[in-house]
Amino acid sequence: MRKSGPPKGLIAYIVLELLEEKPRYGYEILKEIEELSGGHWEPSYGSVYPILYKFEEKGWAARIEREDEPDRKYFEMTDAGREELAERRTQGSEKASDFADVILGFFHVYAAFATDDRFEIPELEGEWTFDETFSEWIVEQVVRHHEHYFETEFERVEVTPEEFVERHGIDEDDSD
Repeated sequence: MRKSGPPKGLIAYIVLELLEEKPRYGYEILKEIEELSGGHWEPSYGSVYPILYKFEEKGWAARIEREDEPDRKYFEMTDAGREELAERRTQGSEKASDFADVILGFFHVYAAFATDDRFEIPELEGEWTFDETFSEWIVEQVVRHHEHYFETEFERVEVTPEEFVERHGIDEDDSD
């Protein structure tokens, strides 16, 4: 179980992947991450630019000048950056359970707001509501995205979390 927020190093990993594709500037990276998330997440300038400067300091990226856009700070990946990206790709494979924890954790909080009597969140006209109807819509969107990205029809997984972990040979210490 994660303590908070998205998996550590997620933004840095995405920035490296995007720089491998082509040289980019900070705002362009922000917009690309927003697009990757389907418009649901846009990291702040305060998270992307320090990463780019850190990469420059470590030699993983180099600032380049472009005659067509002299006022923009473009960064391109270096050979050392490619080595770092290869390492982070391996580490990223180990973070799938962290991603699942974040997704499930936020949904549990959403459902708790809808069902736990300790929370008294008023329903406002024209706004999202913490209720069963909106919860169903969220689940429906997750299913639609699954079907879109994996080009398959979603089928329910009829096993307990413990059975799933055992069936897939997941180390239980890593899945908590």
